[in-house]
Order: sequence, then structure tokens, then C-alpha cells
Amino acid sequence: MGLFGKKKAESTEVSAEPQKPLEEGQERVLGIDLGTTHTVMAVSVSGDEPTLELYPVQQTTGQGIVKAQPNLPSFLYLPGAETDKSDLVLPWDEAPSQLVGAYARELASKTPGRAVHSAKSWLSHQGADPRAANLPLHALDDVEKVSAFDVSKAYLAHLQANWDQQNPEQKFADQDIVLTVPASFDPAARELTAEAAKSLGLEKLTLLEEPQAATYAWIADHHDSWRDQLNVGDVILVVDVGGGTTDLSLIKVFEEDGEFGLERVAVGEHILLGGDNMDLALAYALSQKLAEEGKSLKPWQIMGMTHSCREAKETLFAHPDLESTSVVVPGRGTKLIGGTIKTDLTREHLNASLIDGFFPQVSVTDQPQKAARGGLTQMGLNYAQDAGITRHIAAFLTAHASDGEFVKPNAVLLNGGVFKADVLSERLIETLNSWLSAAGSEPVRLLAGNDLDASVARGAAYYGQVRQGKGLRIRGGLANTFYIGVESSMPAIPGMPAPVQALCVAPFGMEEGDSIEAVTSQTFGLIVGETVNFQFFGSSVRHDEAGTLLDDWDDGELNSLPDIQALVPETIAGQTRQKGEVVPVKLGARVTELGTLEVLACPVAGGDPWKVQLDVRENIK
Repeated sequence: MGLFGKKKAESTEVSAEPQKPLEEGQERVLGIDLGTTHTVMAVSVSGDEPTLELYPVQQTTGQGIVKAQPNLPSFLYLPGAETDKSDLVLPWDEAPSQLVGAYARELASKTPGRAVHSAKSWLSHQGADPRAANLPLHALDDVEKVSAFDVSKAYLAHLQANWDQQNPEQKFADQDIVLTVPASFDPAARELTAEAAKSLGLEKLTLLEEPQAATYAWIADHHDSWRDQLNVGDVILVVDVGGGTTDLSLIKVFEEDGEFGLERVAVGEHILLGGDNMDLALAYALSQKLAEEGKSLKPWQIMGMTHSCREAKETLFAHPDLESTSVVVPGRGTKLIGGTIKTDLTREHLNASLIDGFFPQVSVTDQPQKAARGGLTQMGLNYAQDAGITRHIAAFLTAHASDGEFVKPNAVLLNGGVFKADVLSERLIETLNSWLSAAGSEPVRLLAGNDLDASVARGAAYYGQVRQGKGLRIRGGLANTFYIGVESSMPAIPGMPAPVQALCVAPFGMEEGDSIEAVTSQTFGLIVGETVNFQFFGSSVRHDEAGTLLDDWDDGELNSLPDIQALVPETIAGQTRQKGEVVPVKLGARVTELGTLEVLACPVAGGDPWKVQLDVRENIK
């Protein structure tokens, strides 16, 4: 048992009970994991007898059935004429126009054209407007599409309605809330997540990176004994493989004034690769098996089969003695046997598709494979081309090495439902140890004890107490170094655009609430009265100081962020300027409490700065 006591998520039905009023000296924090596959909420209450527990969510689980369950599946279903609206009634809504949760996931497997999944990943899609109503991507003709922003808001709204219905005297909007985001989220995706919450009146809000949240949960569950499992100088590799993403972080153990401390020192790229890919891989493997038997499947049937494959996968992993389990997918029409497809998922299929396919035994020098792409592609998520998670980890450790080889972690903390399968976690540790052994280093220590499904939400709730001075805080700050593009002044040359330099305006690790009055002594020209583009870059591998000006950089060192288009007003610093006039400014920077980066253009002549905020990808303040 840890500091707060551990309450693991279970697959059985649970009951949601109203929260007791807070007593003097107590503080409550809600931690929310707005996951790609599941949304989970936990509650921590400080005091003489602190608690940390999951908060079950009432939801529709079948036709006319409402139950409280440990998590809310992150699926949204847009009902049509085929659905009886009376079957969707919730305790707080007699006529819902949308459905989220367990029953939405079930209906999604039957009618994918009415369902939205992976909205979280669409928030960070740099090639799509997260506010545009373009989901489901392959919607049925009568479906009114929604935006990724609206879907994320719908999940939070469901949690809010569930809480308020049970706690009418302690409104959701009055609670301290810690909402988690992937460590690899760019500032725009962070701000959109926060804005979805604030649009529901949730103003007492803090954002936290998911790998840090998982680490906080591990600390909470081990109380002071966590120090016995680590040494000063240790580097912890946090591997979080959820339903839709793989999130990687490095956390270093240090000592200061005789006390242990933790600092997040590196964050991986946003990798769209997770449990959903595994379920789909199994579905395609079984479709090939059925094709050999003369039973062809339509694309929508393969997509529908993924839900059955998910359940079959979990059954085989939970029962090592089973060699196979059945997969059943309803069919349409009479061409298929009885209108239904039935086959078996064998352990041989499972091992070949998942263990060797997603956790191959590779060398630390191996890099994720990139195939040549076609000139045209359908609009969709930027999924990882290489399914080998171990190759992505090798690339991450190599990119952040200071010795020219690779970062050699001393400990590993696993998170995400994927690792409930012991064979997958064992394969990962085996592969890591093969790299370390070849380099003459000690094997990694597995930091066990995390609730793989709920640790992010639980850690977020615990972090709320840490912010109030009741626990160890992990040093973090910005997960990337950020740069602004500066166009060089040079004579016009036909066919050659002006070269762009990259000025570091916010270094890696810059803390929330910190500001830099002037990132460099250099003066820049700000064009007013015209619509202009601001170009930004981010880097997870370069740790330049503020003011560093790059003339060039290697491939992969800097990633282009979406350009920000804005109209600088002609009246700035209290003076009205001519349209197109260039105003001399110094550049400053600030990181908000939510981790949003603001670049400040401060007129040399004095006056209030003009702000360029990396928040949304359309309208910039």
C-alpha cells in the first residue's frame, strides 16, 4: 500500500458514490487522463488520512443499460435512424444527440461511419484544423460531422455531468483539476486541450505530461520506499504505450541538499503507434486466413473485426494455457455463412503479429524504417510507418546520447494497457538488456507496481497535492526547445526565397510561469498593418540557450510547427504607424502556467509588448 492506498481499475461493475464534503485542512484534486482509448478520472483528498481513488463513470453500456465503470472508452457515436434514442437515456440527459463510452465503442465496431476515435491525436495533427468538422473521416452520408476539439470537449462534458449529478453541492467546475497530455504534444495541442476544458467552465486547471503522471503514481504507491529502488545518477526510461500513442521520456535522479530529486531530461517525438495498431494487425492477419478459406471481407468488416480481436487478444494474454479463442464478426447480407463470420485467433497468430511485429529483437543502432510514400495520400492521422516499438526506443535513446552511443537507462517504468501482457514487457526488457550487455552496462531494473490502466489519472490527482507542497515534484518545464524563424535581409534573387534563420526563444526545461525579458540583445523589425506569417520550429534533441541563432541545422534536429498568420495592428505601443512600416522590437518569451509559449515583441521605443501565442492554429492573439 502506498501513501494514499492503491485502488486498481477492475473489469467488474463498480458503484459511484457521492464525495463527502471536505473537512477543515482537506484539499481535493481531480486527475483526468484524457486518453486515446480510455478516459479515466481519479480523486485525491489530502488531510490526516489522505486518499487516492478512481472515480467511476456512469455511461450507457448496452441498449437502455446504464452502469458505472472504472473508465470511459474514448469513443463518440453519432446515432442515426438505426438507433432507438430511448436506449441512450442517461441520468442527466433524456435525449442525448451523441453517445460516448462503452456502448459507443460497441456500436463503432458495427458502424464505423458513425463513430469518432483518436480525437486526441487529431488535436495534434499539423496538417488538419482541429476545429474543423471533418470527423468521422469516412462518415455515412446522413452523419453531421464534428471536430476533434468538440469530441474532446464531449468526453470532458460527460465526466462533468456524471460528477454534478452525483455531487450537486460540489460542482465539477469548482474542483482543482489536473488534465494530462502526451509529453510530445506541441504548445498548440496543449492549448486546445486546455481550451476544451475551459469552455466548460473548468478554470482551476493544470496540465501535466502523461509519463510524469505515471511516475507520480509510482511514487504515491511506494511512499518513501521508492527511494530504496533508485540511486543518485540513475536514469529512468518511461515507456508509455497506450491505445493510440507511444510516449517516451527520460527522468534523472539527482541529489540536492541531501535530498533525492527527479528531473525530466528528455522527451520523445509524438509517435502514433499503440494498442489500436495491434488490434488492427490481428484483424488483417485473420482476414488473410479467412481469404485462404475462400471468405473475403470488406474493408468495413476488417475494421469491425478489430473490436473482437481486442477482446480475443486480452483473453489469450490473460490465460497462457489457452491456445486459441474465437473471433466473431456480424456480417451483412446473405453471401457470408449465416450472415456471420467466425474464426479463431491462435497463440501462434498472436505471437507472430504482436511480439515479433511490434517488439522485434533489434540492435540499438537500428532506426525506424521509412518506406517511400506515394505522391497522393488520403487525409488521415500521421501514423508511424514502422510498427517496431523497440526500434523507436533505440532511436530515442540514441538521439539523446551525450557519449556518441546511446543513453543507458538504469531503470524502466512501464505504463499503458499494452504491458498487461507479460510477454510484451518481458520482450522489451530482454531487448533493452541485450543493448546494455553489449555496451558493458548493468541490466535495467523494472520499476514494478503501477496500475497500467489507471496510473496516469491517479498520478495526475496525486500531482495536484504535490503542487500544494505535499510531495516530491519532478522538475520538468518545456519538453522541447522552441525557435522562431527570422527572415534574412538580402537583395532579391529570382527564384530564390530569402534564407530563414532559427532564433531560440524558449530553451528546453523552461518552467511554467518563467519569462525572458529579452532572449537576445539583437533588434528585429516587426511589420505592422499587414498580414504576415510567423514561422516556428521545435526540437526534442537540441538544447540551445535562449538567443542562439541557427543559420543551418541537420535533418531531424528541428521540426517545423504550423505557421501562425496574424495581422499586427498599425497602432502599437500607443503610436499609429504606416501600413507596412517596420517597427524595431526586442523579442522576449514567457511560458504560461499551462505550458503555452508566448513570444513577446517589445517595441524599442517603449510601450506594451505585442504577443504571438502558440495556442491555436487559426486565430492568433
